[in-house]
Amino acid sequence: MADPILSVRNLHTHFFADEGVVRAVDGTSFDLHSGRTLGIVGESGCGKSVTAKSILRIVERPGRIVSGEILLRRKNGSVVDLVTLPTDGVEMRGIRGGNIGLVFQEPMSSLSAFHTIGNQLIEAIRLHSRLTKPAARARAVELLAMVGIPRPSQRIDSYSFELSGGLRQRVMIAMALAAEPRVLIADEPTTALDVTTQAQILELIRRLQQERDLAVMLITHDMGVIAEMADDVVVMYLGKEVEKGPVDAIFHAPRHPYTKSLLRSIPSVLAEPRSRLATITGSIPHPFARPGGCPFHPRCPDRMSVCETSVPQEIVIGENHATACHLYTRVPA
Repeated sequence: MADPILSVRNLHTHFFADEGVVRAVDGTSFDLHSGRTLGIVGESGCGKSVTAKSILRIVERPGRIVSGEILLRRKNGSVVDLVTLPTDGVEMRGIRGGNIGLVFQEPMSSLSAFHTIGNQLIEAIRLHSRLTKPAARARAVELLAMVGIPRPSQRIDSYSFELSGGLRQRVMIAMALAAEPRVLIADEPTTALDVTTQAQILELIRRLQQERDLAVMLITHDMGVIAEMADDVVVMYLGKEVEKGPVDAIFHAPRHPYTKSLLRSIPSVLAEPRSRLATITGSIPHPFARPGGCPFHPRCPDRMSVCETSVPQEIVIGENHATACHLYTRVPA
């Protein structure tokens, strides 16, 4: 496999509040490759969105990256560590959109209600190019047509509140791809959309990825979306990656108890009528009261005494397949 476009190495992003420190991302590592989709999955509050914001250096205060590396490989082959760049510097602003595009979780709150979608799209285009305003408008119409918006030459003058949820999400995808980035981060792109529209948006992302050889990072809590879209999967819990590997290995040979619990909670058409859905015991701990040892041990059905005191290290258990669990670690007697 070719060198990754984006590599995250032991990333730690913490929020420093008066009540204490929230370790939103607590040691995450993964790679993104051209033409492949990396799925980041986990319950709400596991650090998925903060990981995406850390990559683009848009973490809100009082949060900041404490340690780690975010290595971006440019088109000329050079590698830059985004952690070392000033967040408001010219170089970092050029990377946002120019090298890495982001589709936000909720398009209604991400798009301005006071400006037409055309004005917002033209601004994104001109920020990364030297096109004149008429040329940028023509490019904006092309982008709207590319993402499947009907009558793009008319829709360009519409406001976000005049569009459906699916069309707003298509506008967000067009804006993310305006400067032709090589990496696309999609943060819950199908949230609050009906099933039919979800399928259309996912198919759109897949088609654009094939046409542009994009590296896609797909953040979701929906295991069905992961199964449909991802080539590789990272399962996160409480800011840590607990398991990662090819999508087939994650679904057909899961190792970590948290991954197994997530898969058991998926409704099945083969289940007995009126049978209860499997659930994960308990809930995610409070950010200021993280458990010692393995972060999942209070909810784990396979916990051992060592899980309460010792943090498990990542163990390679197959080709590109690894997990952080004491079940696969030799513990001295």
